[in-house]
Formats: sequence, C-alpha cells, structure tokens
Amino acid sequence: MPNDSDQNISLLRSELDGLLRYLHRVRTEIASIDRPADEEHDFNSMGDQLDAIVEATETATNTIMEAVEKNDDIVTKIRKKVKDPEVNGWLDEINNNSGDVFEACSFQDITGQRVNKVVKSVTYVEERVNALIDVMGRDVIESIEVLPESEKTEDEKLLDGPQLEGKGLSQDDIDSLFD
Repeated sequence: MPNDSDQNISLLRSELDGLLRYLHRVRTEIASIDRPADEEHDFNSMGDQLDAIVEATETATNTIMEAVEKNDDIVTKIRKKVKDPEVNGWLDEINNNSGDVFEACSFQDITGQRVNKVVKSVTYVEERVNALIDVMGRDVIESIEVLPESEKTEDEKLLDGPQLEGKGLSQDDIDSLFD
C-alpha cells in the first residue's frame, strides 16, 4: 500500500509533467508567432500591412477630393455661361453633392487614427513576444518545427493578396504575362 510520501512524489511528477508539456506548447506557439509556417500569418509584418492600409486609404481619399475639386471648378465655369434657373439649380445640387463627398472623406482621418492604435497594440505584443524569445533563447525557438494550421487549396496557393511597396510583381511583370 502506497504511503503519503509515494503519493506526494507521484503527484509532483504528474504536475511537473503537465507543466513541461505546457511549456513546450507555449514555446511552439511563440515559435509560430516568430516564424509562422504560413507567411500570411506573419505577425512581424502586421504593422507594415496596417500602415499600408492607412497609406492606400489616404491616397484614395486625396484622389477623390482632388476630382471633386476639379468638378467644382467646372461647375463654376458652367454657371458663368448658363442663365437658365433650372440648370443653375442642378449645378447647386452638384455643389451640395460635392460637399457630401468631402464630408464622407473625413472617414480616412478617423480610420487612420484607429488603425494607428491597432499598430501600437500589435507593436507592443510583438515586443513582448520578442522579449519571451530572448528569455527562452532564440536557438531554442528556432529549433522548434512550426507546422501550418491547415493546408491551402490550390487556388489559395496562387493568391498572394495586395503586396507592400517594393514587394511582389510589378505591373510590368504582370503585363508581360499577357504578351
């Protein structure tokens, strides 16, 4: 019959075994953050991706606002040539619509602010993960095999989404595929 000491040793071994398995799982999770099997989930590029969203949104918004300003200039020129009150009423509607477009474009500033908050959070988490990697030892983390969570379909393997500036194929490269 086992005594209390044997039961305590058995319990301690069980707890240590559970703790070691948990630590191994934590190391594997940290390794998968540091070196994801699927580049689509690369944690380190998330901030860059979000910055690219802000930049693309800002560029699109500026293009929209410049086009509306050009239309307003044309409306002003037309107004000088037209004396018909009905046509001038339509021109007033165009100017009102332009104001609505400018107002709607203010979303870009709000979006940029919110995305920048997310970037700060992602950066904070990234710094903490890198601190954990330093504590555990980069060589230990790099020695852990990281497996993809699921296999991609053939179509998914072909998709690479929008690329960051200077990455991926250029428009010339794509055009040459059709020559």
